[in-house]
Amino acid sequence: MDLFDKCYNFTRADEAKALGIYPYFTPIQEVKGNKVKVDGKEMIMVGSNNYLGLMNHPKVMKAAQEAVDRYGVATCGSRFLNGTLDIHIELEKKLAEFMKKEAALAFSTGFQTNLGIIPTLVGKADSVITDRMVHGSIVDACRLSYGKAYRFNHNDMDDLEKVLSSMGKDAGKLVIVDGVFSMEGDLANLPKVVELSRKYNAKVMVDDAHGIGVMGNNGRGTCEHFGVEDDVDIVMGTFSKSVASLGGFVAGEAKVISYIKHFARSLIFSASITPASVATALATVDIIQTEPERRERLWGITKKMKSGFQAMGFNTGPTETPIIPAIIGNDERAFMLWRLLREDGIFANPVIYPAVPKDQALIRTSYSATHTDEELNTVLASFEKSGKKLGIIK
Repeated sequence: MDLFDKCYNFTRADEAKALGIYPYFTPIQEVKGNKVKVDGKEMIMVGSNNYLGLMNHPKVMKAAQEAVDRYGVATCGSRFLNGTLDIHIELEKKLAEFMKKEAALAFSTGFQTNLGIIPTLVGKADSVITDRMVHGSIVDACRLSYGKAYRFNHNDMDDLEKVLSSMGKDAGKLVIVDGVFSMEGDLANLPKVVELSRKYNAKVMVDDAHGIGVMGNNGRGTCEHFGVEDDVDIVMGTFSKSVASLGGFVAGEAKVISYIKHFARSLIFSASITPASVATALATVDIIQTEPERRERLWGITKKMKSGFQAMGFNTGPTETPIIPAIIGNDERAFMLWRLLREDGIFANPVIYPAVPKDQALIRTSYSATHTDEELNTVLASFEKSGKKLGIIK
């Protein structure tokens, strides 16, 4: 068999394009607030993770521009060698203080953050236990580790205990969950995860990419929301959601962060975060702490949109966050709904297996603190019209 046969035999994307239902890699020509331009047409964006609306905040944009003027557009080197700027250190100190942890370490992407943390900490004699619905970066990171990998049914605490109880109490164990699950928008049962992990002598890591900035009274994420900040050992976050930049970070005990810093291959062998991205993150972390009204507005929007979808008859699943899915089930119907929404000027994201379970295809919508009521009403009207046309709702 030729190595490239799998490539030549992959026809699904071309078939979808021919049917006019291929939704991926859409080139966006312009962004103005919550409006984007695609193929010359203005659309309302409800497919972004710009939860606090900071992507085009004047203070953030100014910080990025000033960083480029001072440091240039890139570092052209690894953090280990020539790629550490003074603002990298400043950002890590600010993140540690914000997250109420001893230390923090920034990576160039969120994906690289998990690829750095997990294989570095989980060795041959160790085990890593993850929720079945964790992010793909965690799945890949577990594959890269030399430890044994176990999975428990999504948010099933009985199944987690079954897995933990089957292991030796003295073996090294790391339990990993998403704080906010990115497709359905539901939350991990962190209090119970912590309780069981302590019972069976396991450490706890939370990937809070979609929780930081959104969850908790101060925006510190899902751990703050549940009051378990002191009980979670490692928190991972990204800059590409509420922080409106590019990169990721890990926060925890100083000794643990130092170990990751000196052994994580995805940090050592990657160029460091660009100056503009670092400056953007610094500015947005400040705003998260000083403008709580953004979070309040976001939760008001979340309540409006969730109740609006449910009143129409859409299945929004277990969501408890500004990620509000319309669960359709069938892949083809989900793509058809996506196309009608796109024709109506609504930019949303269709999600199918393996990002969600089979027969659970959905349209993922997510909201920003800067969405206007007019924009939100337009989105709801389009979903209602399109959903009725396809017979998804009555």
